[in-house]
Amino acid sequence: MARKEIKKNTLREPAKKQPEVTDEMWQQVNEDYRFNAEEFVSVQDLSPQSRKQYTSVIRQFGWYMVTSMNNKLFYKITKRDFLRYLSYIRDNRKMSSSAISFRKSVISSFCNHIENIIAEEDENYKSFRNFTRGLPAISKNRVYEKVKVTKDEYDMMMNVLEEDENWLGMAWLATAFRVGARRSEIIQFKTEILDYEVQQDKNYIMTHNVRGKGKSIDGKPIQYMIPLDVVPHLKKWVDSRGYESEYIFTTKYGNEIKAMSPAWADDFCSNTLSDILERRVNVHIFKNSCITYLLESGKDIKIVSKFVAHHNDISTTSIYDLRDFEDEKNQIF
Repeated sequence: MARKEIKKNTLREPAKKQPEVTDEMWQQVNEDYRFNAEEFVSVQDLSPQSRKQYTSVIRQFGWYMVTSMNNKLFYKITKRDFLRYLSYIRDNRKMSSSAISFRKSVISSFCNHIENIIAEEDENYKSFRNFTRGLPAISKNRVYEKVKVTKDEYDMMMNVLEEDENWLGMAWLATAFRVGARRSEIIQFKTEILDYEVQQDKNYIMTHNVRGKGKSIDGKPIQYMIPLDVVPHLKKWVDSRGYESEYIFTTKYGNEIKAMSPAWADDFCSNTLSDILERRVNVHIFKNSCITYLLESGKDIKIVSKFVAHHNDISTTSIYDLRDFEDEKNQIF
């Protein structure tokens, strides 16, 4: 199948990925900032993924202090300094408003930690105040227009992947579109699922508990429903990969077998599915698409919300609903 130029549905220039701050780079940041920042992250009640994000944000700001502020001590940072940083990640790195807001929030939390805890014991921080407080709100923008993946598009992508004998890709796509699990949840699915007995008159199997989105290490325990038409794709991948593993979604480099990283799905969507679909798609659109397809098929939003989306309220599920309601709109006038 010939690959055509990908149709863009971006509303703004994609962000430039910030370079990873390595341990060697981190050691160049002044010791005062490093010590307090590491303490701050260590005492937060965060999920493993959130802890990685906090660490990355803290390190990125520290590296900016080195490269653009002459390694200025943190207690000397001013509102104007921080505005420079916000301008840098907005104008130079082209970050979205949500990404900028998250970074501002993490640094603000760090400042609060210093005000509430460190200032009592460190003379340098006696008069320290949260320099993010009182700054103008981050202007919101839209990164990408949310365009649902339809059932016909799903079938087409599956056909192309089958032609490529990409069994791992088919297993992941089927799970993402039909089950509706997030990328961090999909990689937790264990191979034992394929041995579960299908209960009589049931057209799905239930997974074991996976860690859903939520605070702390435990997060929110979730069991997903896997439609029986997805199971053959999972089995095909497991049977073809040539090694045993506790998890379904794994990768092998050399002789090392690892559970798939969340980044694999990002690359798969960017470098494979976007090419097939001829427009840019990312991992997050599949939960929207799964929910939208079920609602378009006439399923009750309350049932979809509870058993597929795993939301506490249908108002949250409504945010994921990408139906266009063309027939309904035609009847308005």
